[in-house]
Amino acid sequence: MKSLILRFSEAGLESACSATYLLLLTWIGALLTPIGSAFPQSIRISDWQAERIGRRLWQNESGGTIAGLTAWNSGEDFASLGIGHFIWYPADKRGPFEESFPPLLQYLVASGAAVPAWMRQAQACPWSDRRRFLADQQSPRMKELRQLLAETIGDQAKFAAMRLERALPKMLEAVPGGEGARIRGNFYRVADEPGGLYALVDYANFKGEGTLASERYHGEGWGLLQVLEEMGKGPAKSEFSQAADKVLTRRVANSPVERNENRWLPGWRNRVRTYAE
Repeated sequence: MKSLILRFSEAGLESACSATYLLLLTWIGALLTPIGSAFPQSIRISDWQAERIGRRLWQNESGGTIAGLTAWNSGEDFASLGIGHFIWYPADKRGPFEESFPPLLQYLVASGAAVPAWMRQAQACPWSDRRRFLADQQSPRMKELRQLLAETIGDQAKFAAMRLERALPKMLEAVPGGEGARIRGNFYRVADEPGGLYALVDYANFKGEGTLASERYHGEGWGLLQVLEEMGKGPAKSEFSQAADKVLTRRVANSPVERNENRWLPGWRNRVRTYAE
């Protein structure tokens, strides 16, 4: 995006130098940089783009199934909901992973979605454990939850993009000053590629930003920040895909044995392979 503006500007300046033309360039530049370095405005994706990205996230997380919109994985203390398996903790449980479903509910309410009253009023996940969650799969409450999630695919994708928008400043704050330029550069290298926004949105939603100290095994994280740090200088999407594979493989190697995270690695690798497409 920034390189496009530069090329356009240089070509234009060779043939015109009027103040009006320079003002026009500035205005066009503002339109072409929705995810500029200081995030002066929101990432804007059309309804069509949001629906497309959302369905890819949904396919990645649960095969695009309605049942997969309401999951609770074995060995975990939280429900995983929606196209991005957004985390919702019960009242008496907390873990190292950032809770993302309550902010999604707030976003859906603000967007005008018909969120049932019991969800708007819930202070925590109403199912206290996986056994109760699974036993309640055919209840009216669970059916309402699945219906809401199935009807808001595009809105959930826009929420995931909003999380990405907020990720870059947080990542830059988390690294030494000298590292910031490389992180920023790799972020924009991927974002500038066709399909690059999908890769960034999906990974940030999938494994977080990588800035939380609680999201570490043996001091090493696995979020978007760590992937951007691992990237080499080759083609951006291929580098991003390979770096994601390396970061996730390292996470599994560092993970507690009792979590048995190795069972997830093949699926994770298939997912990040799509980033290079």
